[in-house]
Amino acid sequence: MIFKSFLPAGLLAICVTFASAARADTPSYGPELQGFSYPYPVAQFDFPSQRQTLHMAYMDVRPKIANGRTAVLLHGKNFCAATWQGTIEVLTAAGYRVIAPDQIGFCKSSKPERYQYTFQQLARNTHALLASLGVKTATLIAHSTGGMIAVRYALMYPAETGQLVLVDPLGLEDWKAKGVPDISVDDWFARELKTNADGIRRYEQGTYYAGHWSADYEPWVQMLAGLNNGPGKELVAWNSALIYDMIYTQPVFYEFAKITVPTLLMIGDKDNTAIGKDFAPPEIRATLGNYPELAKRAAELIPGAKLVEFPDLGHAPQIQDPRAFHKVLIEGLVK
Repeated sequence: MIFKSFLPAGLLAICVTFASAARADTPSYGPELQGFSYPYPVAQFDFPSQRQTLHMAYMDVRPKIANGRTAVLLHGKNFCAATWQGTIEVLTAAGYRVIAPDQIGFCKSSKPERYQYTFQQLARNTHALLASLGVKTATLIAHSTGGMIAVRYALMYPAETGQLVLVDPLGLEDWKAKGVPDISVDDWFARELKTNADGIRRYEQGTYYAGHWSADYEPWVQMLAGLNNGPGKELVAWNSALIYDMIYTQPVFYEFAKITVPTLLMIGDKDNTAIGKDFAPPEIRATLGNYPELAKRAAELIPGAKLVEFPDLGHAPQIQDPRAFHKVLIEGLVK
């Protein structure tokens, strides 16, 4: 059940009690999310990168009746492969083999002490994973930061990208060029060390779920809070800081016109995500994260792109309204 942000006193009290209980019971997970269960078996892909051996965690879920196609699900910054559970179920029921990795620096994958994070590197890692699994062509379904990886992947490997599905992707604007002040990795790190369940919940309610809240969202809050509350807290925060720096400094929308694969944009119009917005002065902040406007411009720049908007949804439509989202997704996949 989804509650609106303006609640009767009784329901508000219930929500406050629930949040307080969740705060008191914040779990502690390992630096690779040890202790948090995924909905399907998790495998590890070991590979050399930047003078070290890393491993990418991933789920590889096969359908009962295969249609011969593979969908690759790319998670966002504050998400993990597990958050795609509902989408995996829908896609496998439709005949797709589904591969859902955790990128390096996230969730159940390696968090190196030193790594030059670039979208090219993450796309290259993903391509190596798919090659190891014998996948030659895939449909990329990518959310948030995953959308920036997917755009880079499609530019690097167009012949191996069957379709690009971008779900509220980041990178639709250049925050630095718009006036968001430069943010050092050290500043990102200091902020990430303060991550807790209450802060995650407040941010997600306002940005991901358009002011609504549901108990269905709470496991993903606890997933992140537990990762940031565990014995690897500093390593988790450091990798997160490096990743934020990558997102801020490597915009992808300047190359939208070069995309040559079929592209579907799925946008929640209540989304207002903008990296570094809280560091920006009020007059700049007000101009950022206007997703209805950004989405329309992206659809004009990407050749042949199709745009579908969800008027009442936020940054995570696949979680906020999975029925509406999956109906549009299945109808929009290239047959």
